[in-house]
Amino acid sequence: MTIGIARAEQFSPNSVAKDRAILEAGVNRFNGVSVSEADLDKTISAQHTFLNMGRLPETIEWLKQREGEGARVLNSAYGVEKCRRDRFDALMKEHHIAIPPVNKDGACWVKRADGAAQSEDDVVFCKNDAALSEAKERFETNGIDYIVQPHVNGDWVKFYGVEGAGFFRTFYPGDDCGWKFGHEAVNGKPHHYFYEKEHLRATLEMLSRLARTPIYGGDAVVTPDGEFYVIDFNDWPSFSRCRDEAAEAICKVIGYGL
Repeated sequence: MTIGIARAEQFSPNSVAKDRAILEAGVNRFNGVSVSEADLDKTISAQHTFLNMGRLPETIEWLKQREGEGARVLNSAYGVEKCRRDRFDALMKEHHIAIPPVNKDGACWVKRADGAAQSEDDVVFCKNDAALSEAKERFETNGIDYIVQPHVNGDWVKFYGVEGAGFFRTFYPGDDCGWKFGHEAVNGKPHHYFYEKEHLRATLEMLSRLARTPIYGGDAVVTPDGEFYVIDFNDWPSFSRCRDEAAEAICKVIGYGL
């Protein structure tokens, strides 16, 4: 049986319905069932395929045990852990992959490090050192780990992929204002700068393999000279712009294996 694990609502800010919709789209194609990770029955055996959007620490630990017993889990609990911003930032630096360069004017972003944003305040744009100091102080006061990422000027691009299924899509959120918090507005209206889309796809599929996260999405910025930099990488996005196509691709991966 295929069992879908829906992520707890705090991990789906402004996207609860969208996240649930892509999970249901995949589960329904296999006549499976879905359950919120908050209500997960820990007595479920490893005799199943798990479609995992969960992020709670107890969910991740439980799924690790199921994986150790032979269960198939997409995305792997180990992959979800690797997608913590601090760990993924270290992974990109270790492999020298599409790392945002230092911005000469000092503009940067302060981002919650222990996972994806849970609220608008978990990602803060800082245009100068004073703003950076203020943001860091607030994160520290609230006991939240953070990373500091250089700002990149250029076109903000959303990407969605399913490694092993030949599925990869990109969109410009500035074209349809289809953003979660509006942070993309900092980069302004997209110019649609030329870049090698196949190179971006290959880079992200390499990252997905390194992170053990075949179902992935995130954000990149394309500069006027056609260079791209990955600024966010997430385990299992909502695929809201291409849900049906993504669900078919996810089912292909489940059907044929990785």
